[in-house]
Amino acid sequence: MFKSLLIANRGEIARRIVRTARRMGLRTIAVVTEADRTWPHWREADEAVPIDSYLSIEEIVAAAQKSGADAVHPGYGFLSENAAFAEACAAAGLIFVGPPANAIRTMGSKAGAKALVGSVGVPVVPGYSGERQEPDFLKQKAYEIGYPVLVKAVAGGGGRGMRRVERAIDFPDGLAAAKREALASFGDDRVILERYVEAPRHIEVQVFADALGNAVHLFERDCSLQRRHQKVIEEAPAPGLSAEMRQWLGATAIKAARAVGYCGAGTVEFIADASAEPRRDATFFIEMNTRLQVEHPVTEAVTGLDLVEWQMRIAAGEPLPLKQEEIAFTGHAIEARVYAEDPADNFRPSTGRLWAASFPEATGVRIDSGVEPGSVVTPFYDAMLAKVIAFGADRAEALRRVQAALERIRIAGPRTNLAFLAGIVTHPHFAVGGVGTDFADRELAGLAGEPLDQSLAAEAIAEWVRRAGDGPAADAPGPWSRADGFQLGGLRGAGALAVEIEGQAVTVGIAWSPRGPHVVSVGGKAPASEPEAEIVWGEGQAFVLARGRQLCVTFPDPLSRRAAGGASDGEVDAPIHGRVVDVAVATGQHVSAGDPLFTVEAMKMEHAVTAPLAGEVHQVRIAPGDQVEQGAAVVTIKPAEARR
Repeated sequence: MFKSLLIANRGEIARRIVRTARRMGLRTIAVVTEADRTWPHWREADEAVPIDSYLSIEEIVAAAQKSGADAVHPGYGFLSENAAFAEACAAAGLIFVGPPANAIRTMGSKAGAKALVGSVGVPVVPGYSGERQEPDFLKQKAYEIGYPVLVKAVAGGGGRGMRRVERAIDFPDGLAAAKREALASFGDDRVILERYVEAPRHIEVQVFADALGNAVHLFERDCSLQRRHQKVIEEAPAPGLSAEMRQWLGATAIKAARAVGYCGAGTVEFIADASAEPRRDATFFIEMNTRLQVEHPVTEAVTGLDLVEWQMRIAAGEPLPLKQEEIAFTGHAIEARVYAEDPADNFRPSTGRLWAASFPEATGVRIDSGVEPGSVVTPFYDAMLAKVIAFGADRAEALRRVQAALERIRIAGPRTNLAFLAGIVTHPHFAVGGVGTDFADRELAGLAGEPLDQSLAAEAIAEWVRRAGDGPAADAPGPWSRADGFQLGGLRGAGALAVEIEGQAVTVGIAWSPRGPHVVSVGGKAPASEPEAEIVWGEGQAFVLARGRQLCVTFPDPLSRRAAGGASDGEVDAPIHGRVVDVAVATGQHVSAGDPLFTVEAMKMEHAVTAPLAGEVHQVRIAPGDQVEQGAAVVTIKPAEARR
């Protein structure tokens, strides 16, 4: 076994790898970018090396050599499925904790992977996976396949570079968006086309192989709960799977791994018809991930095995720790991914400082988190904050435990999907099991529940006024006008305070009594109460937390653009901190409400912004490649009636 390990990743997976490496007696080396200085992963390693990018092969290899590392673990994402990185590690005399470069290269190409596994009898989804990439040619192939079709990046995964296209007229835009996102995420804009399988189940099999030719599977996981083609809930084993189907999936996955000469940890992914119990003739291979998966903890929970330890032992040349007949599973495990994103706004990533980040653990619950209070969520990386993994003797117990764990989490600052996750695990259809990949999108309106009432901010606003010492004639001398509540009786005065609640201007009625200020109305409504509400304070803000949701109350700077009345109805702001990838309008152009204006990329996802009204584009302050701050005014439209 090697003695030291550099972890070429960040966040919760870096912390996860450190835990196993330390238990195995290895010295750990982290890498960290300037944007991640507030995240804890690099401080928990024995040593940390600063780098500019987690995608720089040269920097990471140099960091490993500088620190004296024997091996490099890529985690997942970034360079984990980059064959050139595996080759660079080998050339530098470093052990790469992953499969051979040729396996990464073959399986990293969705087209190559489909051709290879298809040649050994593994069923694949019908589609086009050739080399020709001309838009007109691909449009013709889509017509031949039949709509709807799925446009998928040849490289990478995680739902990036993927678009579902319903009609031929929409194909050019869908293709262009998929290619642009694929190029930004993976440096490769090639795509394949697949027949879109309506509402399938997404089932994957964990496989391991060693350098001696041995291969095993560690059973399957169901990853059908997705939004925007990205997983949010995973579980093991897959609900409703027959023993015969489970055996066939495992054997088929091993067949795929052997076809490419695999070594290390990998995941073979399938889609299956969700309208009935999965069966062979309606189950298709879609891809193989040549790395550890985000959802590997559910497999660890039901098998009792440490998959990271298996990875490192195999990388060190050791044989598989167990034979297939020695591997068994018991109970049920469910994982929920906690993201900094807004489900009510098409899951737009949310950035900013975490003023609170508490993840209490409990019996049967494991939490892998990447953040702590004070960590800053930036637009540069994936939006996942933590994973909640619950294990139970059966699925019902696992569901109860994951629900209870989600309810105990407290996060303030960026918006999160906590209420959305709670809505999933308590939904009666999900409780039955076997839902398809369309479940979250179809049920979205009801999953996150109702937003918190603005009037729940009353207590936080009153506390802010108390802290500020504000009140009627507060600056006047004498006991009759003091802000400390001194008076002979009754209310001393009333007033109004302008605040922003979730970005909306709200007028708050304030009254003063012997006990101090209290709120009598919020936006014209009487204050509401929430027994479990909690207040977390930020800079110039208060966050009211309840039921997995939050209300952000901002006490605005009177010199700000909006407070000063400088904004007009035609000002269009950047929805998030990110990079401009496309600008669709120019000064003088006439637009209608809903026309595309510009596209911003954040956390490797694109966010299109459309015109809020009809009019003439008066000013465009951005260009492709620019970095923009959330809330920055970037386009001005003169309303149609103002042009006369």
